[in-house]
Amino acid sequence: MAVRARDVHAAEGEDVRLFWTRLGLPGLVDVHTHFMPERVLRKVWHYFDGLGPLTGGVEWPITYRADEAERLAVIREFGVRAFTAMLYPHKAGMASWLNSWAVDFARRTPDCLHTATLFPEPGVEGYVGEAVERGARVFKAHVQVGAYDPADQLLDSAWGLLAEAGIPVVMHCGSGPAPGKHTGPEPVARVLARHPRLRLIVAHLGMPEYEDFLGLAERYGEVRLDTTMAFTDFSERFAPFPRVALPRLADLGDRILLGTDFPNIPYPYVHQLRALERLGLGDDWLRAVCYENGAHLFKIAS
Repeated sequence: MAVRARDVHAAEGEDVRLFWTRLGLPGLVDVHTHFMPERVLRKVWHYFDGLGPLTGGVEWPITYRADEAERLAVIREFGVRAFTAMLYPHKAGMASWLNSWAVDFARRTPDCLHTATLFPEPGVEGYVGEAVERGARVFKAHVQVGAYDPADQLLDSAWGLLAEAGIPVVMHCGSGPAPGKHTGPEPVARVLARHPRLRLIVAHLGMPEYEDFLGLAERYGEVRLDTTMAFTDFSERFAPFPRVALPRLADLGDRILLGTDFPNIPYPYVHQLRALERLGLGDDWLRAVCYENGAHLFKIAS
């Protein structure tokens, strides 16, 4: 049974705050959280409940299954100073509508980084440009759910616009928890070859192609990776991070960002933080990952 958000609000909130307080941080910056129209989010939860093919058939209970106001109260109780509204279309004609919802959500949720999305379709450059003009600070691209090639020519001008504007794109492009037709490092490498200044944040550390995506970050200075679900007991069962790659992860410490997938995670929020801590990469690395890198990228005042 999923943990009720109200129950977590007090008990787990204290554990999360102790984590970042010990590090001397003012809170957390989480670049990978999901807020979207309620009926869309509930369809996402229904998909997870049904163990659809995109979950890899893995049982996936939603820990923070609650209404929007309650979820916001919980993430604020955790001390998350800034978070995102990762929303994404699965078909043409949907992205522009989601972006309109995101404008209103950002307006009434000042601690949320105004998030927008896109899809390979005629007119994409137009609504991406409009989202930028309306204040979007980060974009979400979901290659697995959208089942599209990120190097599709229809997206080329949009990537160019975002690269020029310096707006980060969180992209689910790894093949976890289940591969898609266009997941993996090769399509992303083609995008970066054309747009080397694109501020790409690889979601889930590129799970399970961790080393390939670390290689892209080593090659391109604007490529970053978020920690979403990586190193947790849940993910280590089906996509273990290769311990031989830990030194590379340490060396890229200024370009690793905290991400969690809140609220759509099958374990408590604090488990992601403890999974990072037990890597043994040190408190400076944790401080950078959990707050400093995100605060610098998004210009969040301390």
